[in-house]
Amino acid sequence: MSNTGYGAAEVAQRIQNEEADPLILDVRREEDFEEWQLPGSTNLPIYDELLEHDYSTLKGHLDELPENREIILVCIAGITSGRAAEFLREHGYDAESINDGMNGWGRVHRQYDIEESDGIVQIVRPGTGCVSYLVHDSNEGVVVDPTQYIDEYLNAADDRDVEIVGVADTHAHADHVSGARRLAGELDVPYYLHSEDAGSLDRVDEVTNGDTIGVGDRDLDVIHSPGHTPGSTSFEYGDTLLSGDTLFLRSVGRPDLEDSSEDAVREAASLLFESLDDLLDFDDKAVVLPGHFSDEEVRPLATELGELREEATNELLSYVEDGDEESFVETIVESLADEPANYNEIKQINWGKEQPGDDVEELELGPNNCAAN
Repeated sequence: MSNTGYGAAEVAQRIQNEEADPLILDVRREEDFEEWQLPGSTNLPIYDELLEHDYSTLKGHLDELPENREIILVCIAGITSGRAAEFLREHGYDAESINDGMNGWGRVHRQYDIEESDGIVQIVRPGTGCVSYLVHDSNEGVVVDPTQYIDEYLNAADDRDVEIVGVADTHAHADHVSGARRLAGELDVPYYLHSEDAGSLDRVDEVTNGDTIGVGDRDLDVIHSPGHTPGSTSFEYGDTLLSGDTLFLRSVGRPDLEDSSEDAVREAASLLFESLDDLLDFDDKAVVLPGHFSDEEVRPLATELGELREEATNELLSYVEDGDEESFVETIVESLADEPANYNEIKQINWGKEQPGDDVEELELGPNNCAAN
């Protein structure tokens, strides 16, 4: 029986569609599932059995599967989940597999126009938690924090009849390979990055605090907000704050990926505290657009700064609001999670010290782990 399966992008749409409500059944090993999974998915760890065409465990769980609900199966690359989906169809279930599995899920990008912020498109990569932006005005646009999949940004601009006139990174990323230099090179437009994060890169238009980047008849204002990295920046665009990896909706950027020694982490955390304190000077109505998310389901990812102040979901920001730098630093030091996968190699690529190899797509797959807690 043939199986066309679903593309990962179509599955992302179905997950967002409450009426679709599929059961996402992940057949990978338990440890792989716990590290990284689709939102709302359920794990049935039968990957090794499926490799041997052994369906006994899956057959033993048939009574637990819904008969009147679509089942979408996922594995690493879509092979074993395809076998499981065919087995379920043969037993009367409405089942399909994600063609490229988690590898495909990691490449999905989705676009959202920000209603609260005129002239901003948010481009979310749900499989890795990366968020990037197309800021535009009067048919000109600047792309902020693009992934290596630059066609996503070219298409977003084309859809809106926007000419990309510049590309910017908020910092030298550690969780994903930046597409900024490649995109800027293909279009022959400036690539903007703070001087302290430029590494060995050439052909960079270095920016610093107080600089502006023209976008049509408007300006994208540069705010140096170090801590996550020495050159981390945020961008102000009208009443909107693109906060990069400085401020997330439920956490802040981790300060240990440049130097993980405790003294260095404490020093960087203090810098981050000061940067966040500066961002809190913005008006409560300022819309915060972060550079990452974890498991927040709201789309687009946009929250007024005043709401972030009032909500109890960002503990670290509340310490800044209270002026409690000591608790802020101690909480970060005590609660750092595992580093992003392959982050040292990714940093070397983004600094221009290494060239990306054939495995560049696989380097960044998995959870981003860029938040401090």
